[in-house]
Amino acid sequence: MNGICCPNCGSGKIKKNGHIHNAKQNHRCRDCGRQFVLNPTNKDISDETKKLIKRALLERISLRGICRIFEVSLTWLLNFIGSVYTKLPDDLNLQTVENDSGVILCRLESEVDEMWSFVGKKSNKQWIWLALDVTTRQVIAFHVGDRSKESSRALWDKIPRRYRKNANFYTDLLDSYEDVVPKNQHKPSPKGSGKTNHIERFNCTVRQRVSRLVRKALSFSKKLNNHIGAIKYFICHYNLEKRVALQV
Repeated sequence: MNGICCPNCGSGKIKKNGHIHNAKQNHRCRDCGRQFVLNPTNKDISDETKKLIKRALLERISLRGICRIFEVSLTWLLNFIGSVYTKLPDDLNLQTVENDSGVILCRLESEVDEMWSFVGKKSNKQWIWLALDVTTRQVIAFHVGDRSKESSRALWDKIPRRYRKNANFYTDLLDSYEDVVPKNQHKPSPKGSGKTNHIERFNCTVRQRVSRLVRKALSFSKKLNNHIGAIKYFICHYNLEKRVALQV
C-alpha cells in the first residue's frame, strides 16, 4: 500500500483501519494484525487534564466519550485508569463512627443489599454486594460475585471487625444471608418495611453515576477487574465526600 510497511513484521500488506482520536489515519497489517499510524507523535497529558479525567470517571460518561472530550487515546486512558484503581485504599476511605467522647458506639446499624450487573454479556451476571452504615451513609464493604452464600460470606469477611461484633444488619429476605450473619444481629426486612431505604437509594445513585452500571447501555465493562475497579473508585470518592460532610 503506497510503500507503507508494518513496523512490526515489515509486511507491505497494509489496509486502512479507521482513524484514531486525533483524526489521523490508522492502518492495520493483514499479516500480523499490528495497528499503527504514520509519523506518530506522543502527546503529553498535563496534570490538570488528568485531574479532570479523574472527575469525569465519577460521572455517567463512557470511556470513549472521555477520549473525545480530552483528546486522549483509549489505550492511554485504559492504562491511566488501571494505575488509578491500583492506588485505591482497601478501607474505602471509611471513617470510624464515634461519639463525643471518642468511644465507638456500642450498637451500630448497617443495611445490606445486592445489585445486579454484568461483564461482557448479560448472561455473565455479576452481583454487587454492598453494606452501608446507617448513621454516616458510608459504604463499609462491597463484594462482586454471584448471588450465593459464598458471596455473602465474602462480603461478611470484608466488613470491618467492629461492625461484625457490634452492628445490627438489615437485609432483604435472601436465603444467602442465613448462617452467615449471626442470628442475634441479622434483621431480615421485607420490601416496604423501610429498613433498607438508605442502601436502595445508594444503589440508585451508583447506577446513575457509574456508566458501567447503566441498564441498556453500551458502556458496560468488558473485564471483571475494571468493573470492580470502577465501582471501588466511586465508593472511595463517595465515602470521602461523606467524611468531609461529617467533619463540618
